[in-house]
Amino acid sequence: MVDLTVVILTKNEEKNLRKCVESFQGIAKRFVIVDSFSTDATENLCWQLNTELQRQGSSLDFYQNKWIDYATQFNWGLEHTNITTKWTMRIDADEELMEDLSKEINEKLDVLPDAINGVILRRRLIFMGKWIKHGGRYPEMLLRIFRTGKAICEQKIMDEHIILLEGRTTTFQCDLMDNNQKNLEWWTAKHNWYSDREVLDYNITFSNTPVQKTLLRNGVSTSQAKRKRIIKNIGYYRLPRFFRAHLYFIYRYYIRVGFLDGPEGRIFHFLQAYWYRFLVDAKMYECEKMGTKIKMSGDLKA
Repeated sequence: MVDLTVVILTKNEEKNLRKCVESFQGIAKRFVIVDSFSTDATENLCWQLNTELQRQGSSLDFYQNKWIDYATQFNWGLEHTNITTKWTMRIDADEELMEDLSKEINEKLDVLPDAINGVILRRRLIFMGKWIKHGGRYPEMLLRIFRTGKAICEQKIMDEHIILLEGRTTTFQCDLMDNNQKNLEWWTAKHNWYSDREVLDYNITFSNTPVQKTLLRNGVSTSQAKRKRIIKNIGYYRLPRFFRAHLYFIYRYYIRVGFLDGPEGRIFHFLQAYWYRFLVDAKMYECEKMGTKIKMSGDLKA
């Protein structure tokens, strides 16, 4: 068993949480659930999982905190749940470790050199049961494991990353899998919710009022995360509104051969690269035309 605490944020995750926890195959010493007042059976499931984990010498602790945004919720979890293990990991409830990654963490994590404070993982996305392997979606490189106290989540409304405050990183070779069990209605509701936050994030990033600098400039994340943010802020947002969504879809689906992902890929790349980006532009346009502002919408209600 690894000296590791796994932090999971939840809101109505009864369909996903068990497979997430069980994917660790007993290697994690402790799980911390920070729940934003779920209305399904998430809490009951957590107590059940804790009973099962205790038989393996592990545990699961359940906390609740009002949702503001992901970064605030995750950092609250780091500060208020008494994490004493050597390592901490961020994972979403709809994610899971592939079997070979569980073994890699178990074999490598506790023997890493002292200079290594963070571990970057490779994430693959499963959409409607299909691995979305093309369109520039794989692998997504994410800093997810860190020595306790050596990292925080950067305070952003959207596209927040774990930032290593000191030390170096290493990259593990096996995959983390995003495999949400919820349906397409939930997915579209979630991305409609995301679109409001995207507009807010854009307004903060490009406003003339002073804002705090992104931690990506001062801490250590992944080179992929930095590159994507530069392309988005300096490249994508300088293209004509609405037309840029069209170009982005062409890039993802045709140039980066997203069409090779089959019918599921066609649905995903169109909705995520075209519909979602077009919706963000439409909300920006609406705010300018009507003289209104997007307000923080709280947690996802779907």
